Amino acid sequence: MIGVAWEVGRVRIGELARATGTTARALRHYEQAGLISSERAPNGYRVYDERTVVRVRNIRHLLAVGLNLDDVRVFLPCLDRDVAAAPPSDTGLRVALERLAVLNQRIAAQTEVRDRLEAALRRATGV
Repeated sequence: MIGVAWEVGRVRIGELARATGTTARALRHYEQAGLISSERAPNGYRVYDERTVVRVRNIRHLLAVGLNLDDVRVFLPCLDRDVAAAPPSDTGLRVALERLAVLNQRIAAQTEVRDRLEAALRRATGV
């Protein structure tokens, strides 16, 4: 069990945020995106099943490697297990490869802009 909870097996949003190294705002965003869910305590506070800790850590891992929330939705069936240790699925690999292609396109476009700016500065300064 994580900290002092509202009820056995339940954690408040602040406790979940601390346990997962994120913010309450991010958790509300994940909930709005349909990646996690909460219930309301009688006082109106959001409460989460303590197993949501694993799910949020997995979401954060997938975001940290470069996926976005839409990409993460594909992983919903396996977010309650250790996604980093699990063998990759064909769907997961496809999503990751598509995201990598998008990132490579963006990097190429930014590199092109940088090179044009660099060339313009060289012409302007003679350096």
